[in-house]
Amino acid sequence: MKLTKQEKSWVFQDWGNSVYSIMITTAILPIYFKGVASNAGIADHVSTAYWGYANSLGTLFISLLAPILGTIADYQFFKKRFFSLFTWLGIAFTVAFVFVPSDQWMLLLIFYMLSLIGFSGANIFYDSFLVDITSNDRMDKVSSYGYAFGYLGSCIPFIAFIVFQATGILPISQTMLLNGAFVMTAVWWAVFTIPLWRNVHQMYFIPHDKKPVRSSFVRLGNTLKNIKQYRNIVLFLVAYFFYIDGVDTIFRMASSYGIDLGISDTTLIIVLLVTQIIAFPCTIIYGQLAKRFGGKPLILTAIFIYILICIYAIFMKTATDFWILAMLVGTSQGGIQALSRSYFGKIIPKERSNEFYGFYNIFGKFSAIMGPALMGVIAQVTGHTQYGVASLVVLFAIGGVLLLLVKAE
Repeated sequence: MKLTKQEKSWVFQDWGNSVYSIMITTAILPIYFKGVASNAGIADHVSTAYWGYANSLGTLFISLLAPILGTIADYQFFKKRFFSLFTWLGIAFTVAFVFVPSDQWMLLLIFYMLSLIGFSGANIFYDSFLVDITSNDRMDKVSSYGYAFGYLGSCIPFIAFIVFQATGILPISQTMLLNGAFVMTAVWWAVFTIPLWRNVHQMYFIPHDKKPVRSSFVRLGNTLKNIKQYRNIVLFLVAYFFYIDGVDTIFRMASSYGIDLGISDTTLIIVLLVTQIIAFPCTIIYGQLAKRFGGKPLILTAIFIYILICIYAIFMKTATDFWILAMLVGTSQGGIQALSRSYFGKIIPKERSNEFYGFYNIFGKFSAIMGPALMGVIAQVTGHTQYGVASLVVLFAIGGVLLLLVKAE
């Protein structure tokens, strides 16, 4: 499928910002944090819990703001302004990791939470731009292309880091190499956001209001007051809340989980890279199949695969087991996220896309608070991280059952 200029520019943003997900959320920073925490005398399962708590607190703030920010952004010219504000916040605090002393693990967590607020906040408005740049019949494919090329694009800086790490070709210390990775992440993110800033514009909007903030609260109140009119949307959001909880938790806690199982840093990084590469074609395949079978059956397929992942995690003991689990995640992680985003875009009023994507993100973000916290508590209480992963099967099951009740787009 040939993409338009606007669609390509939107996809390039995923190509750019996805490097944050792999370098900061999943691979480099978690491993670095585990090392800093270990040097401070903190046990592995306890530092895993702290990482989970940081993810939960970092998303809480943006979760509370998401609906009202989204409602304000439905007014003309506001969407891109909010997108830019949060994008620069995320980029700035990604660079700020460079200035954190190596023994200040708590400050490192605080800066991570602030960068996560920027990244998550920008994605609210990025997601809602989907309705502005394409039509309903192309939405599944375009959304899938976004996630797929996001995985591929994020691999390039990641591979560069792995090469420098493995070969030692650069005459610099490990600390300088890590700092270079943080700066490279921020620069990559900024550069590939430029096409969206230049070519993507808010096509669906509410005319400008003299008191946009006050009016936004009124509109938001009216939406909540008349929530029965949006039964199908609400039902989807509740289903999404449960199943995306498991998806986000597995993604964010993967590195900490692997370390707790005794997986070496080098092996862990290679596994995560291969997972990204596998996710690229698999996400596009999900988009192609959705064209034929519809988004809902494909989302349910991905949920079933994640249930198998949670069950398999209980029996994991070796690096081979971790490889198998990671490959399974790679087959469906992008597909379930891409098709959820496009499915939602088809069932909401387009001129109020930011308001409804605000709700979409608050459901996703609140699930991201519950999941890592739940996994962290269980890991800390039992001393076994895999029990926390296994508990997520309940969330996938609930999400799948509720999704069955949602009417077709």
